[in-house]
Parts: sequence; C-alpha cells; structure tokens
Amino acid sequence: MRFYTSSKTPRPVRLSKETRAWAWESMHGKYGDEAMECLRVELPQTKETEGLSDRRLFSLFLREIAEKAPIRICPYENISGAATLGEAVFHMVPALCGDRCVASVSHVTVGYERTLKEGMNSYESQIKTELANTEDAEEKDYLQSLLDAIEAMRIWHKRYLSATKEEKPEIYERLLQVPFSPARDFREAVQSLWFQFAFLRLCGNWPGIGRIDVLLGDYLRRDIKNKKITIPEAREFLASLFIKGCEWIRSDTPPASGDAQHYQNIILGGTDKEGNDVTNEVTYLVLDIIEETGISDFPVTVRLHENTPEKLLKKCAKVVRLGGGVVAFYNEKTVFEAMERAGYPRSEVYKFANDGCWETQIPGETDFGYMPFDALQILNRAIGLDGETAPEFSSSEEVYEAFRRELRLEMERSADWHIGHDFVLPDGTYGRCDKSLLTTPLIDIFEKGCIENKRSYFNLGPRYTVRSPHIGGAPDAANSLHAIDVLVFDKKLVSFPELWQILKNNWEGAETLRLYAKNKITYYGNDDDRADSYLVRVLGDFARFVKEAKAEKYPDHPLKFVPGVSTFGRQIGWAPWRCATAFGAKKGDILAPNDSPTPGTDVAGVTALIKSYCKADLAEMTTGAALDVSVFPETFAGEDGLSALCGVLRGFVRLGGYFMQIDCVDKDSLLEAQKNPEAYKTLSVRVSGWNARFVTLDKNWQNMIIERDCAK
Repeated sequence: MRFYTSSKTPRPVRLSKETRAWAWESMHGKYGDEAMECLRVELPQTKETEGLSDRRLFSLFLREIAEKAPIRICPYENISGAATLGEAVFHMVPALCGDRCVASVSHVTVGYERTLKEGMNSYESQIKTELANTEDAEEKDYLQSLLDAIEAMRIWHKRYLSATKEEKPEIYERLLQVPFSPARDFREAVQSLWFQFAFLRLCGNWPGIGRIDVLLGDYLRRDIKNKKITIPEAREFLASLFIKGCEWIRSDTPPASGDAQHYQNIILGGTDKEGNDVTNEVTYLVLDIIEETGISDFPVTVRLHENTPEKLLKKCAKVVRLGGGVVAFYNEKTVFEAMERAGYPRSEVYKFANDGCWETQIPGETDFGYMPFDALQILNRAIGLDGETAPEFSSSEEVYEAFRRELRLEMERSADWHIGHDFVLPDGTYGRCDKSLLTTPLIDIFEKGCIENKRSYFNLGPRYTVRSPHIGGAPDAANSLHAIDVLVFDKKLVSFPELWQILKNNWEGAETLRLYAKNKITYYGNDDDRADSYLVRVLGDFARFVKEAKAEKYPDHPLKFVPGVSTFGRQIGWAPWRCATAFGAKKGDILAPNDSPTPGTDVAGVTALIKSYCKADLAEMTTGAALDVSVFPETFAGEDGLSALCGVLRGFVRLGGYFMQIDCVDKDSLLEAQKNPEAYKTLSVRVSGWNARFVTLDKNWQNMIIERDCAK
C-alpha cells in the first residue's frame, strides 16, 4: 500500500494500519462507486407539487433528501455523516420532481464558527424571532424556508443517531450534543464541523471549509492541556474528516478536467485580528495527514507573512516536495492591501479565506462569482485578426492603445450585464432577479446577512456580494505586444501588415521568422524589465477599467465589482478560437495558465519567475492572481533542498506576491501514467484552483499539465 509521491523521499507512516487501509480504499473509489448506485431522490409529480413555488418545492427536496438518502457508517470512522447521493457530485441538488430540478451552489465558503460555538439551535431561535417580527408575507415565506432547511438537517441527524447508537456508541454520544448544541471539546468540534459540511454536500453544494486551524485550534489546545487527548490520538481522529472527504472519488471516473474539483478548500496559518500568528497544533496535524496519505481532495492554502514560524515553512516544504500540488500559498500582506483598496474594512480582512479555488472572500459573509474572458482574443480583435484588412499602426504605442480601447469596452459590457441585470435592490432598481435563483435556504442559514436582511444568497442577502471579471491570457497578450514591438518597430524585421498576414496564415511560409520570435526574444517570466513591463501595463489598465466601469455606470450599487486573474484551464477551451500569435505560437496551441508564463517561455528559473510576477501591482487584483510554479522533485531534495524551498517562500512574501501554487512533477511518471493508469490511481497534480488525480484528466488536460510543468 503505497501512497504515490514524485519524490524519492518516502511518505511518513504515522496513522494506524486500519486508518491507512480505509484511506486507500476510499481514494480508490469504494464510496464514490456506492454514491453512483443512488443518484437522487424523486418526488412524485402531482397537482399539489405542480402548483408549488420553487421555494416550497425546494423545502420538500431537502426533506426528501434527509429522509431517503442512504446512511453510511464506515468501520474505522471517528465521525459520521456522508454525502451518498451521486448527483451531488455533478453540482446538482440530488432531487427531482417531474422535470423540475435545481442547480446547487459552489464558489462559497460558509460560516461554520457560529455552529461550533452556539449550535444550530441558535440559528433556529434567531429565525423564529425574525419571523415573529415581520408581517410581510414574502419575508415570512422566506424565513419559513430557512426553518424547513434546519428541520431537514434535524431529520438527517436523527437518522444518524439511530444508526450509531449500537454500532458506534462514541459517535452517538457526540451526536447527542452536536451540531445542534455547542461543541465542548475537540472531538465534538470535528464532528460538528463535518456534519455541517457533509449535509451541505449531500444536498448538492460544493462548499469550502476555510480556516480549519482557527475553527478547531482552541478546542484541541484545551483538550491537550486537560489531558483529554494526545497529539497522536488527535491526528488519528482528524484523519477521518480527510478520508471521508474522498467519498466522491470513483474507481472509473470519465476523463475530463479532474475528479477532485469540488471546491472544498482549506486555509491554514496566518494572523488574527490583532496580528498574532494563529499557527497551532491543528495546523501541523492537517499537514501531517496530507504528507502521509497524499489526499488531494482538500486543496490547502497556507497564509504566509513576514513572521510565519520557520517550523511551519519547513513543514510546508516537506509536503510540497512530495508533489501533488496539494499545498499553495497566500501572501497576507498583499491580500490585506487588495481587500482594503476594494473597500473591505481593515477590521475584517484578517478573516479572509477563498471561494473553493483561490479567489479571496470573507467566509460566511460573501456571495462570490467571477466572469472569465480572454485578453488574447481581445488583442487579436484590436489588431484586426478577426477582419479582412490589416489596420495601420505607426508605433507600438498605437498598437497598445487599440488594445486598451477594446479592453475598456469589454469591462463596460461586463458591468452592464453583471451589475445592471442580475440583482434587485429593495426599491426594485437595477433590473430583474431570476426567482429560481432564490432557492438557497441551506446556504442562507450560514451566510451572515441573509437572515437579518430576509434576502437570499443570490439576491444581495449576504454582507458582501462580489462579481469579479477575471482576465485570462494576459501573459499571452503581453508577450504578443512585446513581440510586435520587437519584430515590427524595433528590429524592423517585418512590417505590421506583413506580420498580420503571417498570423492570418498561421505562420505558414515564415518559419525562420517564427523561430526568431519564439527563441530569440525574451518574454515574461525571466526577470526582464522590458518584457515584463507589458504585463504590468495590461494588468494595471484592466484593474483601472473595472473600477471605472462600476464608478461610471453603477456608483451606488452595493455589489463589489473587482478584478482578478485566472484561466482555470480555459486555455484549453480557448485554443481552437485563438489565432496564431506574434511570439511564435500557432493556432490551437495551449498557452498561459492564470498569471503564469506561456509554457516554454520562462527559462531563467524560479527566482526570476517570481520576480517577474511580482512587478505588477498585485494588490490591484482584488480576488487574486495565481502563479503556477513547477519544479522537478529532486530540486528540493535533502535538507539543503528544504532550505532552498523555504527561501523561495520567503522571497514570494518579500517581493509582494499574491498567490502561488507549487507542484513537484516528474515527467517520466506522468508519461508512464498515461500508458498505465491503473498503476497511478493516487498520482495527484495541481490543475489550477484544484488538484486532480492525473488519470482522471482527459488527454488534452494531461498534455497541458506535461507541457506546462515539464517543458523546461
């Protein structure tokens, strides 16, 4: 039983033989296969159900799920609750009535802390108070739907009480207390957290977990002090949460974009409201479990700052060098500044977590959505590659100005659609709101503001509603602008109309010039100021246009309209629609991921790459800008390797990075996994904002990973 690693350094063994065996079978699809045997519950379609509002029908869906979903108790589990309906794996509420179904919610990290400290009963009391204080029929109906959601959880909870009473009496005793009453110790806190999370998932949602060491740390610290638990016992207990989180893995997942794309991200480390480092025993236990098992279904991001303990840096380095891309990093200072610039109160930003990928938000208080677009196609439009005639440009500045005009128009159109049409204020302004989007009572309970405002998650209920245009292909657009500057206006190797025709012809008949553009010009990612300056300008103007579009068109709207950078693998889907580029790429080539260099163009090493990335004002990218870093496993071998990796992390913080995901990748293993997938079931790679077992990616995605990570 070998949990895969790309490194020659073996994974440690700390957990019991039984727990490791349970992890192994879960990671190989035992429970995911079970979930596919019961996809959903179905309500009979009657005259009564036909006449129900979506809200009332959704309440029936939740109750039916709670009453009918299969109960699962694993032999070695320490906590109970399971998402056993297979349709939830596909981002749907696993319930059907005739042809009426409901999509679920993702890109959300709900608030779990209140339930841990006060219990679900506290929400019920608050909702009943609000219900007693309103005469509005719509508000009453909405608040009743929240009570219906709590009642559904209570039904499910009673079923688990019944199932565990004889089979798992220790779990039964804990479930008598949580999650409806406050957790009193570490074991109850883990059970409460898992039960909330599992019910949300059972009902089809894909929620993040957030700052797990902040949520659980004080409970464990008290229990250790009072000698109620030891560190090995706590590790064994907490491992259940991670193993049960693998319950959607199937033994034979149809290849696509990966099997662990369920947004159940975890945040570790960082500081509290007073600026004190929060690293605690739970921080290290989480990293212990991942280091040993390689479980990739909970992507971990560690919040770094100038005073991050050296012990934590070294522990992270040990996990990173084993490969799998499970651990990524935020630089708190840049994230704090970015959120403050966007109008978040200074007293709030310390809470930040992510949405399930890496876009930052305030957990339990935010409805987040992003809108991706391709900057390279905007540039191609600006330079006429979608037309029949080459435009006239007398300088590289004129080329850039044409791009800027198109970029500004794109942001104005985005603001009109995503602010002007999707939301309704209490006075009815700003267009329509699709009522089918209001059926989110289970999410609403955990989102601060929804109960108080009596408004749903998708209708300005939470404290913060965020829509974020995400620029993709920015490094490609920047490299193209740079290449045009060099080839046409600096070296004068070709006129712009000639280059335009060459690109229209996909470089046919111009191979010598293509190889010059590809190999003789230095591009973004090599710490070259001239090359990097184009991306600095592109990102700076993008951020400016996003802010101006909101300020000019919808200055009083409470929604935050803020910039971010991502592709999340869309460079694959965009490839067929892109033209050849001035930097030597041909039509159909898969190009830059996120805020990272175009594959094969960064040749100066990791330090130069990070320096290039940090030249832009990343604090303008409110919801994030991801840098993908790939290294060979032996780069960080031994103690010297660990020290070197710690140095990379410190440099990332010192230079002002935002978010960095590192993967140690062995090309030979990836190629072998393509040929012999059965032998590499647990080989995980970082895809973008998520990890996936490599064999669950289709050939295009696999080849993208190989090209991105192993081309150097």
